[in-house]
Amino acid sequence: MNRDRAEGTAKELKGSVKEAIGKVTGNRAKQAEGAAEKIAGRMQARIGEEADELQERVKS
Repeated sequence: MNRDRAEGTAKELKGSVKEAIGKVTGNRAKQAEGAAEKIAGRMQARIGEEADELQERVKS
C-alpha cells in the first residue's frame, strides 16, 4: 500500500463525515464540500491502487 492509497482513503472518510454533518445541519455548502472531498479521496486512492499494480508488474 502506497502513500496515495492511505491518504486517499483518509480523505474519502473525512469527506463522508463532512457530507453527513452537512446533511444533518442542513448546511448545503458543507454537504457539497464533503461530497467533493470524498470524490477527490476516492480518485487519489484509485491512483494509489494503479501505482501499486504497476509496481507489481514491473517487479515481475
